[in-house]
Amino acid sequence: MINKVLIANRGEIALRILRACKKLNIKTVAIHSTADRQLAHVRLADESVCIGPADPKKSYLNIPSIISAAELTDADAIHPGYGFLSESSTFAEIVETNKFIFIGPSSNVIRTMGDKIKAKQAMKDLGVPCIPGYDEILPEKISSPVLKKIQEVGYPIMLKAIYGGGGRGMKIVHNEKELQKSMDLTRTEAENTFGNGDLYFEKYFDKPRHIEIQVLCDNFGNAIHLAERDCSIQRRNQKIIEESRAVNIHPQLIDKIGEVCVNACKKLGYTGVGTFEFLYQDNQFNFIEMNTRIQVEHPVTELLTGIDLIAQQMLVSSNKKLDIEQKDIKCNGHVIECRINAEDPKTFIPSPGKINLFHAPGGPGIRTDTHIYSGYEVPPNYDSLLAKIIAHAEDRETAIKNMLQALNETVIDGINTNIRLHKKLLISDFFVNGKFTINSLTEYLNNN
Repeated sequence: MINKVLIANRGEIALRILRACKKLNIKTVAIHSTADRQLAHVRLADESVCIGPADPKKSYLNIPSIISAAELTDADAIHPGYGFLSESSTFAEIVETNKFIFIGPSSNVIRTMGDKIKAKQAMKDLGVPCIPGYDEILPEKISSPVLKKIQEVGYPIMLKAIYGGGGRGMKIVHNEKELQKSMDLTRTEAENTFGNGDLYFEKYFDKPRHIEIQVLCDNFGNAIHLAERDCSIQRRNQKIIEESRAVNIHPQLIDKIGEVCVNACKKLGYTGVGTFEFLYQDNQFNFIEMNTRIQVEHPVTELLTGIDLIAQQMLVSSNKKLDIEQKDIKCNGHVIECRINAEDPKTFIPSPGKINLFHAPGGPGIRTDTHIYSGYEVPPNYDSLLAKIIAHAEDRETAIKNMLQALNETVIDGINTNIRLHKKLLISDFFVNGKFTINSLTEYLNNN
C-alpha cells in the first residue's frame, strides 16, 4: 500500500485528494506556492513544503522542485490532480525514473493520448468511432492534400492544437478564404499557450452534445466504465454545468459505447481513472480525446454510482485489483454539478480578491467541493474555479430544484461570481427541456 502521497496541486482538488488519503490512512504532503500558504489542504496535510513563488511556472509547474519535495519528505507516490502537470508525459516519466509512484497511467500511455493525432489513430485501431478530419500535422501554408481533405469532409471545420486543452487552440473555419489566417492565429495561440503550435483539423458538428465516459482500470487487465456525464453546457469550450444521466440518450447506447471504451483500455494497458470524450450528434458518438487524469466533474459520477474515484486511484496505484465488476455498477437517480467561478457575471473576466464572507449550501443530496473560506484571498495567478456544488436527487426535476435552493443558500461576498448565471440557466427552457447542444449557452448569452 502507498504510505505517503505528495499532492502536486492546489485548490479544491488538492483538498479532495487529501480527504481520500485520510480515508485510506495514507500520509500526505502538501506542496504550495507563496500565495497558497493558507489553503485548507496545506493546513491539514501531515507535512507541507513551499516550492516557489505564485507564478505557476516557478512552483506548480516546476518539476525539479516537486521531485525535491518528494525526496525531502520521503513520499512514495505523487498525485497530480487535474491541470498543471497532470497530463505531462515528461513529468510522469521523471516521477517513474525517480522511483516514485505516479498516480495515473504510465508515461507512455499519457504520451500517446496527449498527442491528439496519435490518440485518434490509436482509437481508430481500437475500434472507437472518431471524428473525420486531417489526421496529420497541418503544414504552415495551405497545401493540395489539405484542401482535398477539406473537400471530402466539408466546411465548416474545426482547427485544433495537437497538444491543446481547456478550450484553447481551437477555431472554426467556414470557408477557404479565412483558412490561412485562421491557421496562423490558432498556431500562434497554441505556441503561446502550450509551447507547441502544431495543428490538425476535424469536421465541425453544428449541433453536438459533449458526452464523456468514465473508466476505471487496474494493473491486472480489469476495466469497467461508470456511465456517462453530459458536459454540453459550456462557454468557449469551457464546461460550466455537468450532469448524469444524459437526457434523451438511451442507457443502452451509453452501455454500448462504454463497452467500446473498456475494450480499448484493456488493449492499451490503461491503468487508473480516465475519461473518453465524445461529440454526440444524430445518435452517433464521435471520439474527441481521452483525458488521462481525474476530471473536475468527477463528483457527478461519484454521487451517481457511490464509488470514490480518487480512493480507487490510490488503490490501483498500490497494485490492488479492482473489487468492482461491471455488473456491480448501479446508477442511482440524477446528479447535476455547477462550477462556481470567480468572474464578472457579464464580461467573464476573472475576479480575484478577498472573500469577506463564505457560506456553503447544505441539505439532503447537496455536496460542495471547495477550498475557500471567509477571509480567503483569491489570487490572480490561477484558474478561477472557487467551488463545485453538486445536487443528487431521485430524478432530474428534483435535482434542478435542489440545485436552485443550494445556489440561493450560497454566499460568496467580496468578489464577483457566476452564481447568478447558473440560476438563470437552470430555469431556462432549453436546459429544463434537455434540448441543448454545446452551442446553446453561447446562443443564450448572445440573446440575453
